[in-house]
Amino acid sequence: MIGNVWLVVISISYYLTCVFCNVHPIEIKHKHFFDSVTGKPFFIKGVDYQPGGSSAVNEFSDPLSDASKCARDVYLFQQLGINTIRVYSVNPSLNHDKCMTMLAAAGIYLVLDVNSPLPNQHLNRYEPWTSYNNEYMKHVFGVLTAFSSYNNTLAYFAGNEIINDQLSAKVSPVYLKAVVRDMKDYIGKYSPRKIPVGYSAADDLTYRISLAKYMECYEHSPNEAVDFYGVNTYQWCGEQTFQSSGYNTLVDDYSDYTKPIFFSEYGCNEVQPRLFKEVTSIYSSQMSGVFSGGLVYEFAQEPNNYGLVDFDSEGNAHLLRDFHTFKERITKAVDPPIPKKALLENQGKSGIGGFNRGTRNKKGPKMCSSQYTNLDISNGTPRSLGIDMIAAGVRVQKGKFVTLTSSEMTSKYKIFDADGKLLADRPRIRAQQRSNNLGNEAWKNGKYPRPKKTKAF
Repeated sequence: MIGNVWLVVISISYYLTCVFCNVHPIEIKHKHFFDSVTGKPFFIKGVDYQPGGSSAVNEFSDPLSDASKCARDVYLFQQLGINTIRVYSVNPSLNHDKCMTMLAAAGIYLVLDVNSPLPNQHLNRYEPWTSYNNEYMKHVFGVLTAFSSYNNTLAYFAGNEIINDQLSAKVSPVYLKAVVRDMKDYIGKYSPRKIPVGYSAADDLTYRISLAKYMECYEHSPNEAVDFYGVNTYQWCGEQTFQSSGYNTLVDDYSDYTKPIFFSEYGCNEVQPRLFKEVTSIYSSQMSGVFSGGLVYEFAQEPNNYGLVDFDSEGNAHLLRDFHTFKERITKAVDPPIPKKALLENQGKSGIGGFNRGTRNKKGPKMCSSQYTNLDISNGTPRSLGIDMIAAGVRVQKGKFVTLTSSEMTSKYKIFDADGKLLADRPRIRAQQRSNNLGNEAWKNGKYPRPKKTKAF
């Protein structure tokens, strides 16, 4: 039955011409994400995506530079029923237009980390003063330049689990805050909209509350505060419940947080096969007042055995059992209601990422305290090393949506099930359609070109 469904050829027109009609920029109002045009709450339903691991990023390639592989994987994203992917590292010098256009055509957003494992492209968590330098900031600003013009760039991560032990908690927090500030300063000057900047934290009880609170505040400039917060958590394993997993404690611990929070990684694999029963709770009214969805770890199979899909030497995809289990869970997950109290707080507050640039959350960013448990912030936020670059800009090609042919929307790779059965030969991405009634004022304030009416795909 699955094979028959997947082998159906989806018909689209020869040219893809109006990607702006398919994705509306996402904005933040108080502690939730919203579609900036329809005003509907946006819950992240996605996967972490870094096929090939850290070694896949180099001078010649990254996860969003190979259009033929993107066509294969975007098709699979559609089969899963997700709306967001997280990519951990890219090369900003490469062209990402076709892959980002495919994602947009499929209605899929990107959460992007700005660091990479390559030299001068990440913070050294134990000696951050050696890596917070001009070369590093040039890379970070290059990523922002390359990706900020795409409608479907949802947000940026300034770091991932940089603070994860006693030494990193002593030396890195103030440098992480400096990177957040520099990114937001650069976005404010060069991006057509204010794309949110956040941090992805390891869910270590030693720093769970203190680090989140520290990243929420500012010392000198409001731009030092994150716009949202990601939590990497693997505490729900196998047959657990909202209470036995500790998810209820997570909700309680973050209940007074003033920024949107989501799971930037989840999906414990200590119990096999994975059941993904936490999906039901993540998208329930038990959590929707605090959490805005999550990203399951991870799409591509690596030695750590978290993958949903494996790839053979020819680039063909082989679906693993976890793919079908996660798909069953996530496709049944309906966006939960946001509690009335949270909605009242959101009303009239257009936050980061929105089009009403002159408004601010009435509660405003918080000033930092003098100390936070288990963190050393005594040296204060370092002076920006990116001032000159922010003033002059970084010379990297700005990304843009492009016209794609039907053949470019079609993958040259085959899709096989876990038992070896062929599910799809040359699968094709189906382009999503949205109303052209986009809201004239929103598009004017957001500095986006008004979409023209186009024929159906």
